Amino acid sequence: MAKRKRKKSSSNNFLTYVAWTLAVIAIALGSLVGGYYIGYEEAKNDIETKVKAEKKKRLSMLKKLENISVKKDKQSVNTRLKNVLKKETKTHAGAAAHEYGDGTLPKPPSPPKRVKRDVRKVASKPKLAIIIDDVSVRSHVNAIKSLGIPLTMSFLPPSKFRPNSAKLAAKESIYMVHLPMEAQNFSAEEPMTLRISDSDSKIAKIIKKIKKDFPRVSYINNHTGSKFTSNELAMNRLIYALKSQNINFIDSRTTAKTKAPQVMKNFGLNYVARDVFLDHAMDKASITIQIKRAIKIAKLHGTAIAIGHPHANTLLALHESKKLFKDVELVYINRLY
Repeated sequence: MAKRKRKKSSSNNFLTYVAWTLAVIAIALGSLVGGYYIGYEEAKNDIETKVKAEKKKRLSMLKKLENISVKKDKQSVNTRLKNVLKKETKTHAGAAAHEYGDGTLPKPPSPPKRVKRDVRKVASKPKLAIIIDDVSVRSHVNAIKSLGIPLTMSFLPPSKFRPNSAKLAAKESIYMVHLPMEAQNFSAEEPMTLRISDSDSKIAKIIKKIKKDFPRVSYINNHTGSKFTSNELAMNRLIYALKSQNINFIDSRTTAKTKAPQVMKNFGLNYVARDVFLDHAMDKASITIQIKRAIKIAKLHGTAIAIGHPHANTLLALHESKKLFKDVELVYINRLY
């Protein structure tokens, strides 16, 4: 009887030992699992924090690189445009005010009459054509084309100062000729300048020569010409000669007394004229103001024509104004008329 009790007691001790062992194992496993879970969450949070920090750092770096890229781009444009001023001839160095003859008009030319654009009836963007006058050498062409926007180049006729202007124009898909005309007061007159005393035959001969040098020319605008365009007889002779060669005249409006509107009407032609001179004042801030003015006119009337020159500040202002052009469509002159 005593032997059975000892056996039963030993069995109970063994079961207790096993139970405690299992409990210890369970506690250990629970601790391991709990520790793993806590560690996992901490690791997960740590990784997320590092990813966010890395993303923020990467975005900051990208922004810095973008700013550096923009800065370098401006510097590279500045470098390219500096070459323009270096290679400009003495004849055309200086302010664009020479277009007005003596550069000092007591009264600016009246703007051409325009009809306001009805945005309810027009779905397309307003169009703005920018003409760059006085183009004459390779550096001008390179600087203008480096901007990557549609600018219509108006080439001066060939002369001893610029013998290759016609050859340069021949490589362009669209171009104009910037024809010199007599001014009220301008000392640096071009060799091939139309004068009010020129006969019908002489003007016709000059226009034929222009057509020969620039066989694809469809548009001509006046270089200076404050005296010529204000003379009705001279303008009649010119428009007749241009019409015979299928060339359109665009009035640069260098005088308030221009007779071009009446003469064009007499010939049954539409009067086309520039709306804004971009660089009468050549500082970049003033040019930017004029760019905004040209955009405003285009939005008001549906179309507008601006005229500038291949000066560094003009081209740099155009380059820096690309965001301003989002509300208009920049086009070559043949898209307007």
